Amino acid sequence: MFFQAERIPIVREMIMAADTKARQVALEKLLPLQREDFIGIFRAMDGLPVTIRLLDPPLHEFLPKYTELLEEHTRLDALGINQARARQLEEIMAKVRSLQEANPMLGHRGCRLGITFPEIYEMQVRAILEAACAVTREGVKVEPEIMIPLTGTVGEMKLTREMTRSIADMVLADAGAGVKYLIGTMIEVPRAALVADRIAADAEFFSFGTNDLTQMTFGYSRDDIGKFLPFYIDRGLLPADPFSVLDQEGVGELIKIGIERGRKIRPGLKVGICGEHGGEPSSVEFCHRVGMTYVSCSPFMIPVARLAAAQARVKEQRAHEEVTNA
Repeated sequence: MFFQAERIPIVREMIMAADTKARQVALEKLLPLQREDFIGIFRAMDGLPVTIRLLDPPLHEFLPKYTELLEEHTRLDALGINQARARQLEEIMAKVRSLQEANPMLGHRGCRLGITFPEIYEMQVRAILEAACAVTREGVKVEPEIMIPLTGTVGEMKLTREMTRSIADMVLADAGAGVKYLIGTMIEVPRAALVADRIAADAEFFSFGTNDLTQMTFGYSRDDIGKFLPFYIDRGLLPADPFSVLDQEGVGELIKIGIERGRKIRPGLKVGICGEHGGEPSSVEFCHRVGMTYVSCSPFMIPVARLAAAQARVKEQRAHEEVTNA
């Protein structure tokens, strides 16, 4: 929702802010826009849970590419025109340079953004709970589930949960509303799966982000795998594209560990996956087999996912009947 065209100027204002105070001014402009987003979603999902992931992508994704800025600046400089725009471009270029990272998908994103710039997550949590209170007064039944992205340590989960809980409870107290909400996390970092029992002490649900989990487990860049994937598949080094078909031996084992350890601490832990794997039949069957609560996928893949889930259930029942009758 940050990426909607009409909001980009405000988002860029927030990114370009020189200090927290200036950033807060931009976030106050975004707050009502985000609140209206969530009001619309909650109305449409009346009576159903809504999982909302807090800001995940690195901030540089909201700014123009450096090469595009440089080209425009060079043209203006060569023509000797629009010096005000040229100075503005220089400021943006300086910010883009400061945000550049060698490995942005492993860098300043996810909960790391929320921890270093807590006012961003505070605005989003306020928008979610203010929207929930607004639709509750209309008679809409709302079940917000706030998801912290990219946690890898217990400390990250604990801190972001405390931040989220503090803002959410303040909004509910001010509104005098009794909205129930959950705080959970995306398990995308392999380390998080291994310490899932400790993370579950603060997370009320898990969503396995299989795109990032696959990337970090294999050490394959999603953006660059195309350079060698055909070679690997042709020679049998990989059975399929691991970003399309879930790798059950490696990534799947981490998921199983995460579920088992998480439910040792929180037996009723709600667990699902988020990613393109959620619409791939063999991956959906795996999710059913390891006891996931749900799968999430692109809208156009939902029919495939529903069919695969039903087939997995039938297959399980038949296997159970065969054992019983043996």
